[in-house]
Amino acid sequence: MEGFLLLDTHVLAAALLAVFLVGLAKGGLGGALGILGVPILSLVMSPVQAAGIMLPILIVMDWVSLWSWWGEWDRKTLLMLLPGGLVGIAIGWATAAFVSEPAVKLIVGGIALLFALNWFRGKLRKAELPPHEQNRARGAFWGTVAGYTSFVAHAGGPPYQVYALPLQHPPRIYTSTSVLFFAVVNAVKLIPYFALGQIDVTNLKISAALLPVGALATFVGAFVVKRLKAEVFYPIMYAMVVLVALKLLWDGSTELF
Repeated sequence: MEGFLLLDTHVLAAALLAVFLVGLAKGGLGGALGILGVPILSLVMSPVQAAGIMLPILIVMDWVSLWSWWGEWDRKTLLMLLPGGLVGIAIGWATAAFVSEPAVKLIVGGIALLFALNWFRGKLRKAELPPHEQNRARGAFWGTVAGYTSFVAHAGGPPYQVYALPLQHPPRIYTSTSVLFFAVVNAVKLIPYFALGQIDVTNLKISAALLPVGALATFVGAFVVKRLKAEVFYPIMYAMVVLVALKLLWDGSTELF
């Protein structure tokens, strides 16, 4: 793909929408919303190139988000999830040539949908689910899944949320913790992405052109989340999980079958 790619109207529209949505997610307005970045870009380019373009943008967004949410993270949650996240990246790198992207979309979409539907079922029954306790084994498992799916399609949000949302932290702590987790994961992903040739000069030029939109959207997301109450924040989060899950399941099934 040539450097003049963004002059194409359809590509420009898809790229701006993808980066803006991911920026809102990075700012804290629904971590699952960020999964839509690669699928939207994949409508106008190959998924591999879409992932390569998004990674530098994600890393810059991570730094903007860290500035907005600095020091409010939960250290114990990070200790439970981050080691597994690094293992998941290593697995993704080692198996990159063998696992199809549609299969990953189906796995991530299925997990996310079941998780969100379980939460909504509890709300319909008007049953308050008690907060989960930290669990090393569960954290290692979901951290690994999040690292793997993040490596393959920048889709680590739903697995991360399966572990983190039931802890029922206040929105500011939940958001700050997720921001730091994915800042580390995305920075580590640079090494295998360069090794696999997914980041080249053309992709970096496109990434640089889209960065201002992503930075602005990140600030907007942080501004909104800091003013949301927990009873508003969590229904929005779970609704976004459902939308993204359905999108991933649809894409995965149509591409696979």
